[in-house]
Amino acid sequence: MKYLKPALLLLTCLLLGTGPLQAGRLLSVVEDRPKAPDFTLNDVHGKPVSLADFGGRVLVINFWATWCPSCRKEMPSLERAADWLKQYDAALIGVNVGERPNQVHRYLAEEPVDFPILLDPDMKMSTEWGATRLPVTYVVDPEGRIVYRALGSREWDAPELLVPIRSLGLDR
Repeated sequence: MKYLKPALLLLTCLLLGTGPLQAGRLLSVVEDRPKAPDFTLNDVHGKPVSLADFGGRVLVINFWATWCPSCRKEMPSLERAADWLKQYDAALIGVNVGERPNQVHRYLAEEPVDFPILLDPDMKMSTEWGATRLPVTYVVDPEGRIVYRALGSREWDAPELLVPIRSLGLDR
């Protein structure tokens, strides 16, 4: 029973023709797969979080801001995606870009999420990652390379997105 739901999801996606080629419509493949820039940021609780904390795992990094309507729109689906990815030892984090911690805390009090939210108030990380428009999301493979990029909002719990992301962890 434990494997029934993921197996059905995978089978559905295969029957519908989804996979890396289909994902290209929703996720832009980063051809050269550059090494993900290292980072250490504090989360909303003041705990430092770094790229190394996710070594050997698939990591989805969503850059967002509270003033961005598209960012706010996709937050519930990011929450569902983060929950689904946990089953496969993959992680999803949000990086708030350029806002004061109190602004982020106010938003999260109204719209709480269970995945980690990191703070990038000086925009150092977002600049280094090329996150100049929001929302933008990057997918990092277990070797620490950027594999996919998505500019704009998505329904992140859609199988067309989750299955290709999950498949990155199967290559090990």
